[in-house]
Amino acid sequence: MQNPEKSIGFLINDVTRLMRRNLNRRAQDLGLPQAQWRALAFLSRKQGVKQITLADSLEVQPITLARMIDRLEEAGLVTRRPDPDDRRAVRLYLTAEAQPLLDQMWERAAKTQDDAMADLSVTERENLIKSLQRIKQSLLITEGCRVDADDDLEEKGLANAAKSS
Repeated sequence: MQNPEKSIGFLINDVTRLMRRNLNRRAQDLGLPQAQWRALAFLSRKQGVKQITLADSLEVQPITLARMIDRLEEAGLVTRRPDPDDRRAVRLYLTAEAQPLLDQMWERAAKTQDDAMADLSVTERENLIKSLQRIKQSLLITEGCRVDADDDLEEKGLANAAKSS
């Protein structure tokens, strides 16, 4: 039987769980549950994302995300806007009020990352990030996603994935 401690899937899952737990502890005073700060973090990277895409990215049901966005909207952190190309869809945007909170979240996330990689040299840290980015790209391509030159990743279906590989 394979040793889980030498399996990339097990290790990445364990590291992710431990980093989230560490960040949750650091961010308790911000008053946001993990699911909400994850949504804000994703939106900070991709403003104007469709609500259904965000649900998929966060691996939650659309109705669960809708309730979460309701709370973030009530708090003045997120706004919904109609999609100009699809009247059934809604796009999500951060408000200006979200930025100070995001700054605090990123500060705590940086401390968590520094603690996690404290025993790695600068070169080892850089190599780890580059390796994980390459693994991510490989997996996205096998999932039918297009990997753009600027590392912006968009789901475009298998036809476009075949074109870019």
